[in-house]
Amino acid sequence: MAEPGRRKTRAAFRDWRGRRPFWGGLLLALGGAEILLTEKASLKVVMHIGMQGLAGYLLPALMLLLGLLVLFNPAQRLFYSIVGVLVSLGSWLTSNLGGFFIGLLLGVVGSCLAFGWLPDQDARVSRRQRRRERVGA
Repeated sequence: MAEPGRRKTRAAFRDWRGRRPFWGGLLLALGGAEILLTEKASLKVVMHIGMQGLAGYLLPALMLLLGLLVLFNPAQRLFYSIVGVLVSLGSWLTSNLGGFFIGLLLGVVGSCLAFGWLPDQDARVSRRQRRRERVGA
């Protein structure tokens, strides 16, 4: 069984995560990190660094920053997610076809999740909880 301190920490993290577009920001940041890591691959693996070397590193770093900003400043998530999807699509041209499509897809999906997140929703009720309420009624 989990310790009481650990249980409080997990509940606090769950509460923090519920008040922001967590998965969208995380996927956007992971997409940027993946593209940055693929640019450090050996020359045999690298297909295309980009038109200019700086843009190949700038766009994924911006994706990583935007993902963190979505997590820690969710009030501006709409702006960050729009810029995030544009930067993710721009990485197609500048960085190994968007990190061999993986970083590109992570960035676009994360930006879309952050854009579609609504802050004033009621907490989701699990199937198990709904089943208990039906049986109890």
